Amino acid sequence: MDISRPAGLPAKIASELAVAAGLTITAAALLSFTLHLAVPFVAFTTLLGLGLTAAVGVFWALSPPTHRPQDADSLGLANQVTLGRGVLICVVAGFIPFNEYAQTHAWTVASITLIALILDGVDGAAARRTRSHSAFGARFDMELDALLILILCGLTIVMDKAGAWVLLIGLYRYIFVVMGRLYPKLTQPLPESFRRKTICVWQLVTLMICLLPLITPSMATGLLALALALLTYSFMKDIVWLIRQPKR
Repeated sequence: MDISRPAGLPAKIASELAVAAGLTITAAALLSFTLHLAVPFVAFTTLLGLGLTAAVGVFWALSPPTHRPQDADSLGLANQVTLGRGVLICVVAGFIPFNEYAQTHAWTVASITLIALILDGVDGAAARRTRSHSAFGARFDMELDALLILILCGLTIVMDKAGAWVLLIGLYRYIFVVMGRLYPKLTQPLPESFRRKTICVWQLVTLMICLLPLITPSMATGLLALALALLTYSFMKDIVWLIRQPKR
């Protein structure tokens, strides 16, 4: 029996995940060498990369075959791009425990975040071009968006741009999931919404902008308060819509 990968995980997917973990380590090492960061930064970022790839592997193994792309032996181009975005997110998250690094290299952190945001559009385009839409890919993309928002909230705190209240922006989605456990009506599928997508992008762009050195704490507080207000409105609107749906 092959014990080098989780049961149900094809060798090609295991290799794709291993490449992503290697890229995370390489990126962390290059940043450490270029920006003169300490070894703990590389170690912490490496752990994040390993954790991400392990989680993706487990999620894939547990996903029903109908939720996966047509080529079940590979993540597929779109999910590979999403995984690459995950590598960048791990690198950004690696700065959270090191507030001095985060503040000193804010432009670098914001630049990496911008690339991750651009890739968020690339993976969707790749899925459409290759006709490889899948429930797995949609969930993978959504979870990474939620994770990136929470990570950026943490960075605004360690950079002294906002107080702990900003974590509400990143925790809203997880609070909604918990509410769904308590009130099953909230787990019903929501229709496609331009408003929801726009506000999600607004959160990400606002958080990225607030990382920039030219944004003062008072400016960041105003921008983030507006982002939180819009997010609250969006979630409340969805919750009301779900509650009003007939019981199935």
